[in-house]
Amino acid sequence: MTQTVWSHLSNAKHIDWVIASLKVHPGKWAAARLSIRDAAVPAAYNAARVAARYNAWYVVYHAACNAARGKAWEAARIAAFDAAWDAAYEAAADAIIALIAYDDCAYMIESEIGELKIIAAFGDQRALLLLPACIVFNETKVLA
Repeated sequence: MTQTVWSHLSNAKHIDWVIASLKVHPGKWAAARLSIRDAAVPAAYNAARVAARYNAWYVVYHAACNAARGKAWEAARIAAFDAAWDAAYEAAADAIIALIAYDDCAYMIESEIGELKIIAAFGDQRALLLLPACIVFNETKVLA
């Protein structure tokens, strides 16, 4: 496996997968994001994004891994813009935000979609943000 500046992070494997998957399957990411946008309670989803972004940026600015997290974020942004998919970018960015903000959430990507939808329905911020990634993973069944 190629060493990245975020290789030492607990969720590095999943961050790498999000970036690689976004490059190969931008349409799947866009469709997954759009499929949950209306299904998720908008207020809950927006609250999850705000909370996770706050936590992620707090970690980025105050932790020793600042450079690694910044590079992972930038790689996802570049991959998404190269693919020209705004919805895909949002879904991947949300997944990376969750993976940065919550060290204990990577397993959710490999969960069953129905199980994660139930957790998300109860307002779990990690589940709300990782649902598109879970959908893409379940469609491709490949974790790089």
